[in-house]
Amino acid sequence: MSVIEGLSHIVLTTSSVEKYESTVQFYSLFGYQPISQVGSRVLSNEVSQFLPREEKVLHLFGKPPTQDITIRIVLTTNANEKEPLPEEKDWRLEQSSLVSATKNIVDVESILESINLKYQKYTYPNESDSLVAPLSADLVHTEIYTHDPLNNLITFTNKPIPISKSIYPIKPISPIKQQDISSSNISTEPKTKKKRIGMLTSGGDSPGMNAAVRAVVRVAISRGCDVYAIYEGYEGLVNGGDMIKKFGWADVRGYLAIGGTLIGSARCKAFREREGRLNSAYNMVKNGIDALIVCGGDGSLTGADVLRSEWPGLLDELIKEGRITAEEAAPYKHLTVVGLVGSIDNDMSSTDITIGAVSSLHRICEAVDSISATALSHSRAFVIEVMGRNCGWLALMAAVSTGADFVFIPERPPASDDWESEMCEILKKHRKLGKRKTIVIVAEGAIDKNLKPIKADYIKELLSNRMKLDTRVTTLGHTQRGGKPCSFDRNLATLQGVEAVHAVLRATSDTPSPMIGVRQNKITCEPLMKAVELTRQVAEAISRKDFRRAMELRDPEFSEDYAAYIETTIVNDETLSKNKCLRIGIIHIGAPAGGMNPATRAVVRYSLNHGHTPVAIYNGFDGLLQDNLRELSWLDVDGWAAKGGSELGTHKIIVSDLDIGMIAYQLQKHRINSLLLIGGFEAYSSLVELNNYNNQYPAFCIPMVCLPATISNNVPGTDFSLGSDTSLNAIVESCDAIKQSASASRRRVFVVEVQGGQSGYLAVLAGLAVGATNVYTPEEGVSLKKLQLDINHLIRRYGEDKQGTSSGRLVLRNECASETYTTDVIANIFKSEGRGLFDSRTSVLGHIQQGGAPSPTDRIRATRLAVRCVKFLEQYTSHPSSSEKVVFPSIYTNTKDSAAVIGIDGAQVIFTPVADLLSETDMKYRKGKKAWWINIKELVEILSKWGYYEIEPELNQEFYETLDNALHRR
Repeated sequence: MSVIEGLSHIVLTTSSVEKYESTVQFYSLFGYQPISQVGSRVLSNEVSQFLPREEKVLHLFGKPPTQDITIRIVLTTNANEKEPLPEEKDWRLEQSSLVSATKNIVDVESILESINLKYQKYTYPNESDSLVAPLSADLVHTEIYTHDPLNNLITFTNKPIPISKSIYPIKPISPIKQQDISSSNISTEPKTKKKRIGMLTSGGDSPGMNAAVRAVVRVAISRGCDVYAIYEGYEGLVNGGDMIKKFGWADVRGYLAIGGTLIGSARCKAFREREGRLNSAYNMVKNGIDALIVCGGDGSLTGADVLRSEWPGLLDELIKEGRITAEEAAPYKHLTVVGLVGSIDNDMSSTDITIGAVSSLHRICEAVDSISATALSHSRAFVIEVMGRNCGWLALMAAVSTGADFVFIPERPPASDDWESEMCEILKKHRKLGKRKTIVIVAEGAIDKNLKPIKADYIKELLSNRMKLDTRVTTLGHTQRGGKPCSFDRNLATLQGVEAVHAVLRATSDTPSPMIGVRQNKITCEPLMKAVELTRQVAEAISRKDFRRAMELRDPEFSEDYAAYIETTIVNDETLSKNKCLRIGIIHIGAPAGGMNPATRAVVRYSLNHGHTPVAIYNGFDGLLQDNLRELSWLDVDGWAAKGGSELGTHKIIVSDLDIGMIAYQLQKHRINSLLLIGGFEAYSSLVELNNYNNQYPAFCIPMVCLPATISNNVPGTDFSLGSDTSLNAIVESCDAIKQSASASRRRVFVVEVQGGQSGYLAVLAGLAVGATNVYTPEEGVSLKKLQLDINHLIRRYGEDKQGTSSGRLVLRNECASETYTTDVIANIFKSEGRGLFDSRTSVLGHIQQGGAPSPTDRIRATRLAVRCVKFLEQYTSHPSSSEKVVFPSIYTNTKDSAAVIGIDGAQVIFTPVADLLSETDMKYRKGKKAWWINIKELVEILSKWGYYEIEPELNQEFYETLDNALHRR
């Protein structure tokens, strides 16, 4: 029998003498023995019935490791009677009052049949690796659900711990009677050998590796596989023994929020030799491992593919040496290898981003933002060296994100032989404009056009001697590797870990070793060695001084980001032809979002370089009506790359709330002949209104573009809005702290309310990043059934936790998930139904979700998209027949395409006419009708709920196909 640890006894009450006696008799049938009786039944003088004044104690003496169980059956006048569950209902979805583990499950069924008691019986695949055939009944995992005479639901199972180790989507199975389960119904085919996957991390550590390990372990278990963690990378594979350990579901608890790699990484010279790989093959065969998932850089992944190519020969050699037999080797004829790229350098081809690169960029930007304050205070110059080996991604993206004055990267060295003078001249211009600080970022592999290294100390000497600047050098070093992974890396590693397991399961002996990557925001599976070869071509191109080819081999955004950096950083004294000069109105609408200020900075800088006049409209359309406008200069937006919120001020008042005629008048009055709206759904709906009136008011016959900026990510026409990444990081940081508190308090569940309006994007993506037990979104709503399933899961999990070791758990609820089931109501339900097993608390994150400083991802997106917006406005400036400067208010555009929303579709930047987006918009709930992320919610539950899904993997194909589509659609 099984009972919650620490529980002294179970009390069953009834007011019926008949039910009292039948309950005693019922439990006696299953081995319970009476050990005491208290009270008696006395006949009343007034009525012909017994007054209940009795209780009987029954005890079941269990054999270790099972526990003894005591049941106290009480006959009393104030008992509450229960109703039996409906027969058509799946009783597995309800909480059992008692779970009994027995080796004699067939006898239990016979007893229930003999007393004509209704029950539901379910069978599951056995988890043993036994290949014995045929399977006997006791090798089948069986669960029987029935009611005792008091209508308490009780469960009998033939497993010591009646919880499946595999996780599959629940699919109700109709109750099966005993006569339907016969030996003829049980498969006599030998069981397929369970897949055993080895997981190792190698090379330099990177934030997010632990998230990848967690995803591989839990998804593999959910697919019926065993997973072995190989400690210290290839060194553990070579040495074997205790360095190869089978991992269970709970072994990766808490991995998401921890940087580095908890299973270790080490350089292993032995693996580079055939003898070391021979030992690795031996250890894998002895542990039954026939698939290997490696998370590391190009060297680590190459080593794994070498092992795979040599595998048949290594097995033959082990057999000849007598270390293994031919029978032992037979099941392992082929080795499956799958690679995950874990590297802060982002230097692998065939993938746009690697696990850990964005987190490392976070560390760099935090450092540079801090250094900028010191530089500004003392009017100093700082030369900052960042990591990246021969890849300039970290240096370039840090320069874009922080507004650095100059950057050196290996792929694009300075074009001039006298780059020293060129750099000093540019920095002098910045100082002449009034800048008090100078920031130069140099990649550790930076070179000049003649391949001569450019070092930070040399740059310092130039700034000190030629420009007489008080200059310091800061080498960030390994701080760039440290710290928690950001939300992006947690989710990237998780999604790629899921795909890695799927790649293992679909691999054949002819399949080339795949590398899991991401291209155009879609999870990809590319040939590993092809990616390695392309990566090496970058270094070869640089060595040949073919820098154009080196730039092409980087991700598709690399060149565009470099161009955007130059256009928004280097002052252009020679502006473009005046026939394209625009007065660009810049307005912020809606709630503040990280990225608004970096986008405005980029628009101002790019516009000034191209001869346009950027005009700030303060405090939204309300400010426009109050003549609250000002032309912005280059220096006005200095430092805005790192500023959160909205320096222009923003307001949720939209066009439809104001006098449309006055808005047109003000645009004409201030000669605004192109308009950039930065904001959320309010900005989008305002653009819709302005476009609707372009036939009535000539002032609206100008190019207009909406740049989505909202934490809710609910604007149609784009996969990502500015501010959504900043908000996710703010939520994840808060949830990490909340989870730490919950863990310290033991047995506590926090219901965390997040923003997002009618869009569940923040809740789902944050839930995946923090390992939430469940996520409640407006798209699915909240029901009693869902709450009951989560309560059952929490009761089971906390019941399994050892005393004093239980961790805190989180449930995320979108603020609009349900009007009835509020955050407080859900927390109170959890607390009440927990019955003292666990406590619950609430946490409403509120406006901290709008974030402080924008995340590097939002800064980079803001810069790239803002530059594209100005180019869009330039494109629709004049009639094709006009070659003269535009004089407002002449009508020069009224085409449908001239009013559009800029968006990210995969890795592409697109402009969609606002008129075409209306069919994709749910105006009532203020969001787009398409949500690429919606199916990821299922993954949140898969990765958090052990035993939540309980059908065989082969019956689960439809669900995993849906999940695959969600991953690859990105």
